[in-house]
Amino acid sequence: MSAHCQLTGAKPGFGNTISHSHRRTSRRFDPNTQRRRYWLPSEGRHIRLTLSTKAIKTVDTIGIEAAVARIRARGGKV
Repeated sequence: MSAHCQLTGAKPGFGNTISHSHRRTSRRFDPNTQRRRYWLPSEGRHIRLTLSTKAIKTVDTIGIEAAVARIRARGGKV
C-alpha cells in the first residue's frame, strides 16, 4: 500500500537529494503512516486504517465515529 493517509489525505512529496558536490538525485518525502486498528461501536466491528501520525492524534481528539464520517465524506472506503 502506498504512503497515503485515509483521514487527512497526506501523500508523498517529491524533491531532490543534493550531495556535497551539488549533484541532484530524485527522492521522496513520505508521510509517517501507521496501520491502526479501531473498534467501531456503531457497526460492531473492528476497522483497520492507514493514518499519518497527525491523523492518529486527530482521531484521539474527535473520536473514531467522527473520523470515519470524515473519511466517508471524502469518498474513502472503510
